[in-house]
Amino acid sequence: MPESTALCPIVAPIDKPPTPQTPATLNYSLTLPPVLQSPAIARTATRSILRAHGLDDMTDAAVQVVGELAACACRLAPAAQVYVSLRYRDDTLRVVLYDAHPRHTHPRLAASCDARRRTALRVLACVVRACAGDWGFGDAREPGGGTRMWAVLPREGASAYVDGKP
Repeated sequence: MPESTALCPIVAPIDKPPTPQTPATLNYSLTLPPVLQSPAIARTATRSILRAHGLDDMTDAAVQVVGELAACACRLAPAAQVYVSLRYRDDTLRVVLYDAHPRHTHPRLAASCDARRRTALRVLACVVRACAGDWGFGDAREPGGGTRMWAVLPREGASAYVDGKP
């Protein structure tokens, strides 16, 4: 066997067992095209991720939030991609979604566009309020600009949402 082959094994040996999935290890990102199927893909991925990390009690609220954010971005984004991020820290799920829709510099255009986005996110606002969370949107801090939308869902509130006790 040539020496170069011996240095690069086909399969790396596994020296330790895989890390168990816990809420604290939930940190995922998805990049999706702004098409009609993307909100459904984002919802399905979110459901699977939460289940894998033992956060089934948050699933209904989180899936609704992710679906609403993704649908809004796919409807308003002129770009080729929508970026979704899910993180769980301090008993709270943080959902962030970036789209490439530029923030307007003209005050009337900005106000009109913001009103349109708020209208598109009415259901999201109701779900987040029922979960005692928070949400918003503004300039993306990413290179290339665009819009950043986010929602914060405390686990206790999201669990109560599932139980129908907002």
